[in-house]
Amino acid sequence: MVFYFHKTLSLQYFKYNLYKFTDMKKTFLAILGLTAGMTIYAQNVAVQPTPQQVKTSTETLTLTGIYQFNGENEANPFAIKELKEVLVGKHSNKDGIRIYVGERGDKAVRKYNKFIPKQAEGYFLRITPKDIVLAGNDERGTFYAVQTLKQLLKEQQLPTIEITDYPEIAYRGVVEGFYGTPWSHQARLRHLKFYGEHKMNTYIYGPKDDPYHSSPNWRLPYPEQEAKQIKELVEVAQENEVNFVWAIHPGKDIQWNQADRDNLLNKFDKMYELGVRSFAVFFDDISGEGTNPVKQAELLNYIDENFVKVKKDVTPLIMCPTEYNKSWSNPKGGYLTTLGTKLNPSIHIMWTGDRVISDMYEGNTEKGGMKWINNLIQRPAYVWWNFPVSDYVRDHLLMGPVYGNDKHIANLMSGFVTNPMEHAESSLIAIYGVASYSWNPDEYDSDKAWKDAMKTVLPSAAEELEIFATHNSDLGANGHGYRREESVALKPIAERFLNDYLNKGTYQGEDFLSIINTFHSMIEVADVLMTNTENPALIAEMKPWLIQHKLTGELGKEVFAMTEAYKNGKQDYFLRKYKHVKALQQQMFDVDQTYNQNPYQPGVKTAGLVIKPLIDKTFAKVVELYNKRFNTQLDTKTDYMPHTLTSDVSQLKNLPLRQKTNHILVSPANEVIKWQGKGYMTIELDKAYPILTININFDKPEVNVWGVLEISTDGKRWQKVDYTQVHNNWIYAETGKVLAKMIRFTNSQEKEQEIYLRQFSITVKK
Repeated sequence: MVFYFHKTLSLQYFKYNLYKFTDMKKTFLAILGLTAGMTIYAQNVAVQPTPQQVKTSTETLTLTGIYQFNGENEANPFAIKELKEVLVGKHSNKDGIRIYVGERGDKAVRKYNKFIPKQAEGYFLRITPKDIVLAGNDERGTFYAVQTLKQLLKEQQLPTIEITDYPEIAYRGVVEGFYGTPWSHQARLRHLKFYGEHKMNTYIYGPKDDPYHSSPNWRLPYPEQEAKQIKELVEVAQENEVNFVWAIHPGKDIQWNQADRDNLLNKFDKMYELGVRSFAVFFDDISGEGTNPVKQAELLNYIDENFVKVKKDVTPLIMCPTEYNKSWSNPKGGYLTTLGTKLNPSIHIMWTGDRVISDMYEGNTEKGGMKWINNLIQRPAYVWWNFPVSDYVRDHLLMGPVYGNDKHIANLMSGFVTNPMEHAESSLIAIYGVASYSWNPDEYDSDKAWKDAMKTVLPSAAEELEIFATHNSDLGANGHGYRREESVALKPIAERFLNDYLNKGTYQGEDFLSIINTFHSMIEVADVLMTNTENPALIAEMKPWLIQHKLTGELGKEVFAMTEAYKNGKQDYFLRKYKHVKALQQQMFDVDQTYNQNPYQPGVKTAGLVIKPLIDKTFAKVVELYNKRFNTQLDTKTDYMPHTLTSDVSQLKNLPLRQKTNHILVSPANEVIKWQGKGYMTIELDKAYPILTININFDKPEVNVWGVLEISTDGKRWQKVDYTQVHNNWIYAETGKVLAKMIRFTNSQEKEQEIYLRQFSITVKK
């Protein structure tokens, strides 16, 4: 018996160009004709990413440990090295299983040329009871054939199979482009191996906090130790068929003159000497003269013509524009169209979508999407997908599935790279999904890829990791408004329970038990994962969230014990559980104040979309019922934010507030804030407090020329606050303990101001 899964080029053509055909009925019938007689990819063959075409039978090949290698002297040496590590045994010229390996045209695989796909990085793999064929369209294709073989091998057995496979997106991988602590050298080495195993061919090195990548030291060569590490990364990338793309970020202080052109080429030459053969230039998150599109295009073309094309072995240049998403772009200003018309056609232009954090879709030339940007830049965009990056929600761990991107737009992009978290091991969950999506988006299964990622990253505790990840997917309230599903299976149960309990004071027994079981599983998986030793780096990253996850489960269990105690009239037991709940709340606060104390979004948040609100609302309700029934005044408060932020500045209005002891802080933003003339930002406190100090850092000198700071007790009468601006652009105001409920900062001029929101904090006397 033979099973098939097949996607022909003709079918691909119809799927991508359906809109070009006017006779929809004929097109549909044509597609049906192409797929007639075919059945789905055999379920017992687990290959990720999903191959383009598979034929399997019920037979298997048992490895004997003796092999005849044909073609090893011509084939990709990295593929041969991997193959010999997989097929451990004796090599014979006469006996054993025959292995044919090589690239199109090589003697060993020449007779299979007609089966090898002509797409770049494509391969043909065949396993029969007698031989194995691993034939790549190019060297990388052969390497990927070996990676597929590794996945198929189970307990020294292989299925008899034919696979014809190739990627649909040319460049697939990761851009280490986040703000925060860059990955360690060892983490990067592990990642490069992971990328090769999962058929990702691109790693873009661009951590914002590397001073030799950006200002102030982009003109200088790396010190000896850092240079040595980059050289090792390049070598490991090559061994895993990954393009190590070194990115430079010169726009903050670049001078548009020959001296800085030479500085940039000199830096590229230094990186070339370290083995780098792929380069990028980033102009993101800057302001001032560095944003000039004409100058950017001139510089990039100069690099392209005097470095990339001269070296011959350097891949096409990549650039990240200043206007890298639609919401920040100004089509009338001509920035993107200038790049489109003036930039050499071979240079890739990166794009994050309609917003900084955005999923990709086809769109059109009017409303946005891939067609919108491609029309402006006159080439397929190179997608920089900002997930699971968490540098704007650093108190969250983002371990949910990869979904939301259109599965039928591969022909509209030249590359697709994910920007991960600063937590390298935890990011592998999403990176696994991106590897699967970007290879074969048409057949991408988000849920399957997510579950398979757990089994890959932590095989011994994949089920526990999945439960933890289920409740650590959403980002919480954030300035970009990007959210993810979380606690999906529990959500309808939680909503039904709350609707019944908050409105009627009753609940269904089955819902109660389901929720209690969830709390118990949260406690159990946290314990199991915290003691797991299979992947120490992953557990170390997750530990603060595992601690909070367990406390959340314990909190929920005790709150629901309170509801049962109240229902059954057990007053003493209710009070006992109430005291425990207050103690758990304090412990959770302590964890939030102790771990992950970064200067941006410090603390540890977990299960915030469904479970924590369920617990808090239930607690407040049952305590309210108890107080009313027994005439008591027990505290109904949980952790919440009593203060609010309002603004007519689009990049500020969704920023969350944080409270740390007696400090109220606006969450900082990484990108340039365009603060329009007369625009304002107001923080309203829950009541009037004596204001001790106000500290602001807009990373800009002479703010007093345009910025006005005011306070008010009622929002009607405002009092101007004088402030001083000290070194490093800090603004400091000491108000003399004047009483205020509202604090407002306004751009008093008509002119737009470009600032960075590094800090905005208010210290009150409680």
